[in-house]
Amino acid sequence: MNLLSVSEELSEEQLLLAGCRAQERAAQYKLYQRYKSAMFSSALRILGSRDLAQDALQESFVDVFRQIDNFRGEATLGSWIKTIVVRASLRILKREQRMEVYDADRHAEPLVAWHDNLTGEALEKAINELPAGYRAVFCLIEVEGYMHREVAEMLGISEGTSKSQLFHAKKLLQVKLHHLYA
Repeated sequence: MNLLSVSEELSEEQLLLAGCRAQERAAQYKLYQRYKSAMFSSALRILGSRDLAQDALQESFVDVFRQIDNFRGEATLGSWIKTIVVRASLRILKREQRMEVYDADRHAEPLVAWHDNLTGEALEKAINELPAGYRAVFCLIEVEGYMHREVAEMLGISEGTSKSQLFHAKKLLQVKLHHLYA
């Protein structure tokens, strides 16, 4: 990507922001079209249900357009929207499921041995089959890059519970994938 295309990208994004702040439907639609696929994927990874992910996406973009004046440009627009999507997904997850309580004596970090022929499709299928709490924590930490402290805050759980959820998610994934490739 050359400097001119970066400049054009920024200008287009700034125009979109200005249009959204003026509540122009065309600008809102264009912003939604630009980010909907990536944001839906994030919500789907956390929620594991297309219907719930669609609900999270819809709630998120309503929030984006209501809060667009709060966007200060300290992060990219995409990461700001993603934060809103993650929070909406977690609110929905909290309504739908409960998390397991952490017992430090029962958990050690599992050693995960992935099969050499593991495909992204098989891994995604296995992740989607995880219980909701496990899936959410796994995706937030291992896919989205959040820390246990951040996940605990977002989910309203202890850091230990976040660690427990991740431990069990990895252990269950290893079992699922072992059976798949055995």
